[in-house]
Amino acid sequence: MNGNPFHIDPERAREEVEAFRRKLEAGVETLRHVGPITLGATPREAIYTEDKLTLWHFQGATPPTAKTPLLICYALVNTPWMVDLQDDRSMVRNLLAQGEDVYLIDWGYPDGADRWLTLEDYIEGYLDRCIDVVRERHGVTAINLLGICQGGVFSLCYTALHPGKVRNLITMVTPVDFHTPDNMLSHWARQVDIDLFVDTVGNVPADLMNFAYLTLKPLRLNQQKYVDLVDILDNPREVENFLRMEKWIFDSPDQAGETFRQFARDFFQKNLLVKGEVTLGGRTVDLARVTQPVLNIYAEQDHLVPPAASTPLKDVVGSADYTALAFQGGHIGIYVSGRAQKLVPPAIHEWLRQR
Repeated sequence: MNGNPFHIDPERAREEVEAFRRKLEAGVETLRHVGPITLGATPREAIYTEDKLTLWHFQGATPPTAKTPLLICYALVNTPWMVDLQDDRSMVRNLLAQGEDVYLIDWGYPDGADRWLTLEDYIEGYLDRCIDVVRERHGVTAINLLGICQGGVFSLCYTALHPGKVRNLITMVTPVDFHTPDNMLSHWARQVDIDLFVDTVGNVPADLMNFAYLTLKPLRLNQQKYVDLVDILDNPREVENFLRMEKWIFDSPDQAGETFRQFARDFFQKNLLVKGEVTLGGRTVDLARVTQPVLNIYAEQDHLVPPAASTPLKDVVGSADYTALAFQGGHIGIYVSGRAQKLVPPAIHEWLRQR
């Protein structure tokens, strides 16, 4: 009996090495011809700017049929182009195709001048003024608001404080209870001396934030995806898709120091949102005041916002018209996977149409 636990077929090993060499050779040629990688595939017009912020209005192939405009409020942590990544992976484009009239807040890239911006500046200032611009532009009292991840938290706070300006509220992969046992990001944040951290670094560098997110799934996000890259090196379109995703991940904004301090302390560490104890500008954010229809979309395999962190929304809002939509996928797949394109925008449109 052969005591060697490794059974290697020399001929098969040679073929695999040769296939790997051909892939690498094809990859060099592919990379030579990849053009500039851009984000944001849908035609758009800037209708309002303030400081680093830009409010975009998207233009579809046909005029919108929806009577109430839809504003997307994204998180501060990344650029918002995950919702409009490329032609065939664009939640924005698919919402337009359904007849929605879509706007998006691009928060921009904070610098030293923004060190002392607060949550109140973002929610009661920038977000409020963007909503007023859209309301005035369409001559409506209230708009539809779609908040994504941290932007969903902003949207919940805003709607509780200004219920008359929001007709329908959609939250997407949005944390509400930040202290669920499976929330790895929250466990990490609760171990950090936030005051010492922000007082030391000022604005939080994007590279540091990216490192923190990537280490939540270190093997998959730091190693396996680059191993898998070899398999697509001879496919120019797949390589371009990979590079576009990498550009989005690593082209992230820094975080305004004071806003980061407040959000980490009040939400991640103290879990004040679900307790009804968040205060902005001296006013308490009471989610029971959110009485308009609410659609809460969450991802079942989300490692950043686990379903258990999102689903408690049903028990804290005051709405009698609450709908939960579970998507079988992860935090990013809910925007860009092929299945998401077919399911999520049509579901949002149909839910809005019925209201």
